[in-house]
Amino acid sequence: MFQKILIANRGEIACRVIATARRLGVQTAAVYSEIDRQALHVALADEAYAIGPSPAAESYLRLETILDVAKRSRSDAIHPGYGFLAENAAFAQECNDAGIVFIGPSPQAIRAMGSKSAARELMERAGIGLLPGYHGEDQSDEALQSAAERIGYPVLIKPSAGGGGKGMRTVDNGEAFRDALASARREARAAFGDEHMLLERFLNDPRHVEVQVFGDQRGNIVYLFERDCSIQRRHQKVLEEAPAPGLSAELRARMGAVAVEATRAIGYVGAGTVEFLLDDRDEFYFMEMNTRLQVEHPVTEMITGRDLVEWQIRVAEGERLPCGQDDLTINGHAIEARLYAEDPRQDFLPSTGTLTHLRTPPATRNVRVDIGVRVGDEVSIHYDPMIAKLIVWDVDREKAVRRLRQALSDFELTGVTHNLRFLANVAKHPSYLKGDVSTGFIEWYRDELLPETTQANDELLAIASLYVLLTPLNKWTNASQGSGDPSSPWNTTYAWRLNEDSHHVITFINGDEDVPVSVHYRGDGYRLDLPGSEIEVRGQMGPDNTLVADLAGKRTQATVTRSGRELTILTEGTDFRIMLDDPDVRTASRESGDGQLTAPMPGKVVSVYANPNQRVKRGDPLMVLEAMKMEHTIKAPADGTVEKVIFDVGEMVDEGAELLRIKAEA
Repeated sequence: MFQKILIANRGEIACRVIATARRLGVQTAAVYSEIDRQALHVALADEAYAIGPSPAAESYLRLETILDVAKRSRSDAIHPGYGFLAENAAFAQECNDAGIVFIGPSPQAIRAMGSKSAARELMERAGIGLLPGYHGEDQSDEALQSAAERIGYPVLIKPSAGGGGKGMRTVDNGEAFRDALASARREARAAFGDEHMLLERFLNDPRHVEVQVFGDQRGNIVYLFERDCSIQRRHQKVLEEAPAPGLSAELRARMGAVAVEATRAIGYVGAGTVEFLLDDRDEFYFMEMNTRLQVEHPVTEMITGRDLVEWQIRVAEGERLPCGQDDLTINGHAIEARLYAEDPRQDFLPSTGTLTHLRTPPATRNVRVDIGVRVGDEVSIHYDPMIAKLIVWDVDREKAVRRLRQALSDFELTGVTHNLRFLANVAKHPSYLKGDVSTGFIEWYRDELLPETTQANDELLAIASLYVLLTPLNKWTNASQGSGDPSSPWNTTYAWRLNEDSHHVITFINGDEDVPVSVHYRGDGYRLDLPGSEIEVRGQMGPDNTLVADLAGKRTQATVTRSGRELTILTEGTDFRIMLDDPDVRTASRESGDGQLTAPMPGKVVSVYANPNQRVKRGDPLMVLEAMKMEHTIKAPADGTVEKVIFDVGEMVDEGAELLRIKAEA
């Protein structure tokens, strides 16, 4: 058994590897960038080493730095996690040359399958079904566009290296091809350091089904069944489940056999995933092979009862696979939901910020949370915005979905915009409940999954008012108990008025409206004059921002957090944000003025298409920002003339910074 493993990654996967290593009695060494100095994976590891500045290219992607730490820490092996260097053949080779075990496949296998172009070529020779595409060496704009014309639109542009949906673009016509290609290359270069592209016929509304495979150094290979990963946005998965709903035993066996054949063709060792597109006729096409552990591996672990990280470690040490194909069976159904810092209503744009409140569902046999953050951690522009993975299991899919809905309602998070409510909307959608899923699911049901934002109702306003009232009341109570005369009326009569009704007004900003709530003090409670009702309320603040409220005889519980003037109310599986009005700080800039285009997130300007005095049409691309390994295009909101371009290529911008100014046509 290895004595010490270096984990060349961060976040939840680093924490996940540490957990298994500790159970096996193996020491762990972590690495961290400047911004990750206080990260959870650093605290959990037996030792940790600084590796450079916050940008991944200057820390987690530096091969020589990681190898140097492995030598200094006297680690026997390196676990690369997923992302970063996990599918870097050069890194695997350097580990081997240095006498350090790379917990993953051989450099040759990574090259064979890590390059999607080479993988397509290999699968083509093996007679495995492929969609029409192009994976040639000529990477000129002209060659790629010519190939796209031959394939026929729509086509999918995707990087030959990497994964996770980074750099993928769907193109519907020749006019949009060159811009999409340039954008895909930039994003791929930033994420993987490689801008080699391949093209594929875009298959409308297929299912994305992948098969988990595992090989050892003796040539034994098994498949641990399949996962359906069809619920995606930006070509990146958000909900995965195992087994895939509706698959027949015959189709499952056929896909598994093809996956094993593909794995055997390259002498594969370790954990890998063979990914397919499945159409409505049960025909499947090879898409790619990921030569690493997948983000969604926990659902496979839940239905098989196997620890895939333990398998990785044991196989890397030279052991046989712990079991054969006939020993593997499916037990129940598992679903994983990825919690991201992102804004679903803004095309799932990544969000940044500091986590001010975090409460996860309790871990049980049925519920698991893989997480790499704590309260106070910053979600920055430098890394993927995934915060946690919620995994549930039950004896069948119907019960597993029910578990998922309950666990999502128990998850609480504030400090960043996130996708919890969106995930809950997917989990209760009728088509999802029936297992009717495809890669077009989110687009098909966008209006239902992302309903219009509603304003706070009277119940939410009552909870917000109680929080405002009880928070200072607790301070008065604490002060009175510490005073020389705790029974003094000056210590105990908050908001007491001489010879008049004791009341005051709390004003909230609800959307774009000012909403006054008149508060009248009534013994142990209050009467609130709300926009639509007048109710008697009382409540008590508990630990961890928990508020127990009695609203006109209805007892309810909520968690309320405050950041500046913003209150976040978490109750019954939803969260709602509302602002406290402060007459001294009137919102000078709730939105930028007419004609101003501001940055929706902090990031770097990677392209500028607009020039002063240039006439533009609504929807024209003006500027491209890059953050969290993704690009976001700033488009003209209306026909008009560009008056001012404020930032140049390469400059960093803060969220809300004015980027351009346009004079709209009358």
